[in-house]
Amino acid sequence: MNRRRRLLALPAVALAAATLGACGSQGIEVKDSANIERGAKLFAERCAGCHTLESAGSQGSAVKIRDRERVDGPNFNQRAETVENVLYAIQNGGYSGAIMPENMVVGKDAQDVAEYLAKYSGREAKAPKTPEQK
Repeated sequence: MNRRRRLLALPAVALAAATLGACGSQGIEVKDSANIERGAKLFAERCAGCHTLESAGSQGSAVKIRDRERVDGPNFNQRAETVENVLYAIQNGGYSGAIMPENMVVGKDAQDVAEYLAKYSGREAKAPKTPEQK
């Protein structure tokens, strides 16, 4: 490619990089203790590509079922988690161990992410119907 074409291509490449860099991220909306805020930031940096959680500004899960792909992680707006379950998933690459890399975060980082998820996940979850409601 000659020099002129390379110079003309530069703005297009920069625009594409900026657009992709913003994909799935609306900004972190967490005002909490230092470890919870740190967990939200780590979640946004390391987990947002595959998982959705509004408070972390992430849109990584499929929005529509027909758009779902095998690598889409759970939507944590709709799925509540406990600290213990999150730590298990982090250490073991999710629950099936097939897609999520193991140990995306470790030590205090993993604990902070787990505490953040336990506190902020499931806010849009609907309670299952009781036998009386069916």
